[in-house]
Amino acid sequence: MSGTDQLRLIEVYASVQGESTWAGLPCVFVRVAGCNLRCVWCDSTFTFKGGEHRSVDAIVDDVVARGIPLVELTGGEPLVHRNAVPLMQRLVDRGLTVLLETSGSRDIGDVPAEVHVILDLKPPDSGEERANLWSNVPKLRPKDEVKFVIASRRDYEWSRERVREHGLDERVGAVLFSPVWGSVEPRVLVDWIMEDKLPVRFQLQMHKVVWPPDQRGV
Repeated sequence: MSGTDQLRLIEVYASVQGESTWAGLPCVFVRVAGCNLRCVWCDSTFTFKGGEHRSVDAIVDDVVARGIPLVELTGGEPLVHRNAVPLMQRLVDRGLTVLLETSGSRDIGDVPAEVHVILDLKPPDSGEERANLWSNVPKLRPKDEVKFVIASRRDYEWSRERVREHGLDERVGAVLFSPVWGSVEPRVLVDWIMEDKLPVRFQLQMHKVVWPPDQRGV
């Protein structure tokens, strides 16, 4: 096993998908270590350090052995790893449907065409607005999705204007608005969306409804 074909991995586990238009479906999650951002409300700070190095082959074999056709690469930020793209291609080549959850702070240009990108743009209250790489927007495809995690009215208005400015509802398959858990009441966010007749999809983090917010591997 070569030391050059590895990723630093936190965990591989199977659960139901908790977000996006794929919510509710059984999915295998490949969670890598490391992130270039420090969002104020991050619920995955355990990915910032630690993990173990595993080869692309070993990860692919682990995923395939679980017998679930849907897999998501998440983190942390997967695209900080140079072997994230080869891993996604290998998973696609094995006939799996592959989702990529990425912050949008790293270039998505090399992501395999078959992969469904879920681009998580960062509103002001995340503390990482400056990290949004707007050159990614023209690279999005009709089957991709864009997510905004909203902590305040300011975040909502910022996100609303980015949807309008970039025509995101016409560019991608879905634009997702999520309330930060414990910061914005879900029905308040729904009211804002309805008042503006905004062409976005409201969503909750389903996994936090089913399991305790701090539970790992679910």
